[in-house]
Amino acid sequence: MHAVALTALKGGVGKTSTAVNLAALSALAGHRTLVWDIDPQAGATACLGVKPKLRGGAQRLLGSDRDLTGSIRRSSVEGLDVLPGDYSLREADVIVSGSRRPRRTFRRVLAAVGKDYDVVLIDCPPGIGASTEVLVKAVDLLLIPVVPAPLDLRALDRFAEVIVDLGAPPELLAPFLSQVDRRKPLHRKLVEEVRTTRHFLAAAIPLSSAVERMPLEQVPTVVAAPRSLASVALRDLWAEVSERLGLD
Repeated sequence: MHAVALTALKGGVGKTSTAVNLAALSALAGHRTLVWDIDPQAGATACLGVKPKLRGGAQRLLGSDRDLTGSIRRSSVEGLDVLPGDYSLREADVIVSGSRRPRRTFRRVLAAVGKDYDVVLIDCPPGIGASTEVLVKAVDLLLIPVVPAPLDLRALDRFAEVIVDLGAPPELLAPFLSQVDRRKPLHRKLVEEVRTTRHFLAAAIPLSSAVERMPLEQVPTVVAAPRSLASVALRDLWAEVSERLGLD
C-alpha cells in the first residue's frame, strides 16, 4: 500500500481538489484507492458526494484500535472509497499531542486499511500541526501545491526546512505549481523560474472553472470534464506521482 499526503501552508491553493482528482485517476487506473480526509472542513468528503460524518469522531478514529469497515464510504467513482472527515477532526492535533505514542495514531489507521487498498490519498488540513508532523513520517510522498507567487515560494522554503528538521528525507517532498494563471506575466515568469531553478514536479495545474465547480457537481473534474486543461494537467501530475511510487 502506498500513502500520499497532500498538505499546504494555507487554504485555497488547490490541495483538496488535487487530492480528489488524483484519487479518481488512481481508481480509474485500476488501483484500489481510498481518500482519507483529515481536514475538519471535510472538503474532499463533500467533493465526492459523501456525507461529512466520521463515525465515532476523531477521538475514536485516532485514539483506539478499531475496525474501520463501518466508517468507510463508497464514492460515485468505481474503486474509490472515502474515509470521511468532519468537524471533530479539529481535535486531531490535541489527540495526537496527548498520545504516549503519537506516531502510532496514524500508522494504526494506515495499517488497518493497508490490506484493502493499493493507494491512500490523505487530504491534510493546511498548516503545520501535530498531525502533519506525525504524518510526514508515515507516508511515501508529500505533495505540496504552490501558487506561483513570491510569498508562496518563500513559504515553501520555510516549510521544507521544518519537514526536514522533523526527520523526513528531502526526497519525500514533491511540490508542484497550482492555480497557474498564464494571463498574468508574474505567473508566467515564475513558472519558468521554478522549472529551471527548483526541484518541482513538471506538471502545473491551471486555474480552472471546471475545478471550481467540483464541490457543486460532487464529481472529480477528471471524470466530469476529462478534456479540460485542468484534467490534462492533473493526468500529467498523476503520471509523475505514479512513477515516484513505482506503480504499474
